[in-house]
Amino acid sequence: MTRTVVVTGSSRGLGATIVRTLAKQGFQVVINYYKSEDAAKKLVSELGEENAIAIQADVTNREEVDNLIKKATTYFGQIDVVVNNALVDFKFDPTKQKAFIDLTWEDYQNQLDGTLKGAFNVVQSVLPQFIERQDGSIISIGTNLYQNPVVPYHEYTTAKAGLIGFTRNVASELGPYGIRANVVSGGLLKMTDASAVTTPEVFDLIAQSTPLRKVTTPEDVANMVAYLSSEHANGITGQNFTVDGGLTMN
Repeated sequence: MTRTVVVTGSSRGLGATIVRTLAKQGFQVVINYYKSEDAAKKLVSELGEENAIAIQADVTNREEVDNLIKKATTYFGQIDVVVNNALVDFKFDPTKQKAFIDLTWEDYQNQLDGTLKGAFNVVQSVLPQFIERQDGSIISIGTNLYQNPVVPYHEYTTAKAGLIGFTRNVASELGPYGIRANVVSGGLLKMTDASAVTTPEVFDLIAQSTPLRKVTTPEDVANMVAYLSSEHANGITGQNFTVDGGLTMN
């Protein structure tokens, strides 16, 4: 049976690459967007309405997330995988990143809400049908910056690091129901909307420091997400998969 995957924040950037990759590999995809309605609808047109649907929702709003899950389930019959990808108001700009002393707790809270609260809402909302079927996969998009902060994006990296603790607790508790939870942590991606302001010097530094001598692409991350979404990964849970060309080694 064809698996259905909800990808949050997927009208553009890495999320759009993930849904394109999933669709090419035979998955049905739910494109979640917050403001980019035109981009989301264009993506549905590209992939076909039999394979994709676009649904608006702010992942930090539980009522909107519940509506997202309900609409997606009605459209495709069930949800098999959720991918927590949404990124709230952050740009990877090393020249404009605040020094720690200039940050406010609100800066941290915005990222904690977008990353952890968003994942919390999505997982809790889809959980009843996962438990009922004794099957389901939760994939969250992390970052290798928590291991190797080439640029100290304090608030972003801290929130993403929290995803690993969140994921492993969920994996431990929900494993008896056949539910798996994993993190895919990419390196700095070349190129997404969020990394478009990253300076060439930073990309060059990363490429020269990496065994594969290349910067991670959105497709690299998307292929790992597709693998974890498939039946081939049914025995994998509680893991953090780093996709960064070997820049960080676990």
